[in-house]
Amino acid sequence: MLAKLWFDGWQDAHVHILPAALTRLRTLGSFEERLRAAWPGVRVAGAAGAPVGFYCLKGAELYQFFVASQARGSGIAAHLMADAEARLIESGVHTAWLACAIGNDRAARFYEKCGWRRTGTVIDDLDVPGGTFALDVWRFEKTLR
Repeated sequence: MLAKLWFDGWQDAHVHILPAALTRLRTLGSFEERLRAAWPGVRVAGAAGAPVGFYCLKGAELYQFFVASQARGSGIAAHLMADAEARLIESGVHTAWLACAIGNDRAARFYEKCGWRRTGTVIDDLDVPGGTFALDVWRFEKTLR
């Protein structure tokens, strides 16, 4: 269920702004595999068996952040963000960061509304089956203390 939410959210936000070579690698199976690997850092919102959003932390990085399209505007995203920032603070992170696909303006506006600052464009080596895929992304940071 959660991998499907991630897959659908990724398709909705990214398929029209990212290279076709990357979108071909982002199959439902690839999201299932990435979710298993990231599981210790994952936090889910919604009823058991009916997730409406999630995030994943990786060190000081807010590694993934997705909300189901039907839950947008419900306050779930703000709740998840507050929870993610609290967990980052609890783990001792002073400055958190996240990568946002260039052109994902809806996500960028949400991050900025939550106090995150776009600090520039960087190359992110994304995990893909069999290796990595280098992609230019917007980097956002937030001082948490």
